[in-house]
Amino acid sequence: MNLFNLRRSATVVAEPACAPLAAAAPLSRERLMPSAVRAAQVFVRGQGSWLWDSEGHAYLDFTQGGAVNSLGHSPNVLVKALGNQAQALINPGAGFHSAGLLRLVERLCQSTGSDQAYLLNSGADACEGAIKLARKWGQRHRNGAYHIITASQGCHGRSLGALSASDPLPCNRCEPGLPGFSKVPFNDLQALHAAVDSRTVAIMLEPIQGEAGVIPATRDYLKGVERLCRELGILLILDEVQTGVGRCGALLAEQTYDVRADIITLGKGLGGGVPLAALLARGSACCAEPGELEGSHHGNALMSAAGLAVLETVLAPGFFQQVEDSGRYLRDGLSRLAGRYGQGQVRGQGLLWALQLQDDQAQALVEAALHEGLLVNAPQADVLRFSPALTVSKGNIDEMLLRLSRAFARVHAQPRSRREVPA
Repeated sequence: MNLFNLRRSATVVAEPACAPLAAAAPLSRERLMPSAVRAAQVFVRGQGSWLWDSEGHAYLDFTQGGAVNSLGHSPNVLVKALGNQAQALINPGAGFHSAGLLRLVERLCQSTGSDQAYLLNSGADACEGAIKLARKWGQRHRNGAYHIITASQGCHGRSLGALSASDPLPCNRCEPGLPGFSKVPFNDLQALHAAVDSRTVAIMLEPIQGEAGVIPATRDYLKGVERLCRELGILLILDEVQTGVGRCGALLAEQTYDVRADIITLGKGLGGGVPLAALLARGSACCAEPGELEGSHHGNALMSAAGLAVLETVLAPGFFQQVEDSGRYLRDGLSRLAGRYGQGQVRGQGLLWALQLQDDQAQALVEAALHEGLLVNAPQADVLRFSPALTVSKGNIDEMLLRLSRAFARVHAQPRSRREVPA
């Protein structure tokens, strides 16, 4: 059975015009600069929770670009918004406003209780902006303090400043870091308190450490961090690039912890697949001056239209409740599967979950799942991560669990010597 034909909808646009060229001239990867290790598949179409490759094979996508495609692949609301905006105005230039940019900034501030917002291209850009903003605030309000405390195993992006705020693993391979950062164990309030001194301007944390293996902050910890920042007169920066825009069952994960940050970074799901991020500031943290947050395409009209479409969709009545309901369904299914195959805990929130494995077989399971037409990812050698579309159906979840079970069976059927990683 060919799911490409089975699931093809009459309302979906035709294949891109370049598809016939692919048949005449096979697609080559030789001119692509090496970066991340990629699977061999070349994807040509997506709809909802499904992707199709150039060979017509269907894949159930429970990564969604690492939580980027918040509404799934090519959702109608996003396709319509981008199409309409592209006909009107794509990019007036960095020196000019567009109506969409102003609308998105206003809607972001209104819905998050923020005072100012700035639009950027990526989560790393937003984290870089948060660092600049915090240090500017330190010059004004804390005698030039510039030091920022982050958490071990945190990952705030791949720009130089964001890498410096991140732990050496998983996202800072060998790049030299900038000065002015220190790292303490996550969920350890005492260690955090001990690290603060007169140089400290801010504490920068992820509510849930995604690249570390979906490790949530405890409620007591994050509340304690907020209290510490207020008592010592320093800023709290929350990196919500992965956890924001509904991923955790609320617009911001901070709402689920009942805390309030001074600076928040958003990315990934904000654009629904289009490169878009945001830097939010509250109170005295709104201290940026013209020229300090540069960028050539930040918040252009096309990206802003995408952000507005995503934001209005997730803010619709009942949307977050649906995310929470689907998340519980996914958690329960993963827990049953973990018990069946003798695996570890299931942890996460909303529609961001991880399955802790008993050994370092995550990559083998990712590859086995690919053979079963399922896309999942492994942020750590012993962790599988699941970040499906926020619109995922329970039927899609059931299908994912079936395919993942087959992947476990495939890996367990291999001789142990083949599964062991050489020392």
